[in-house]
Amino acid sequence: MELLWSNKELAAKDISKIIKEYIGWEKNTTYTVIKRLIDKGAVQRTDPGFICSALVSQRSVREIETKRLIDQFYNGSLQTFISEYLKNQSLSAGDIAELQKLAKNSSRKF
Repeated sequence: MELLWSNKELAAKDISKIIKEYIGWEKNTTYTVIKRLIDKGAVQRTDPGFICSALVSQRSVREIETKRLIDQFYNGSLQTFISEYLKNQSLSAGDIAELQKLAKNSSRKF
């Protein structure tokens, strides 16, 4: 997906070559993953050339995955997630001010 988000569209053969170089997957493995992404509605295939393009944005995937992580590990509690995360962080005064600003601006959206 990262390749498609950064390139808009790529031929499956080019995706396969890039993935082989960086991850070591064989062509069949890459094509299987592409097929699964097409079946899930995340990628669109156009012919000729088996050109692939993303149908979901990086932002929407981040939102879905973040929600799933919070649901799975924190029983859906954003407050618990943030609290646990911040316990192990060394925050500067600037970081704290920025977080307060984000919290204040987020409350206005509701």
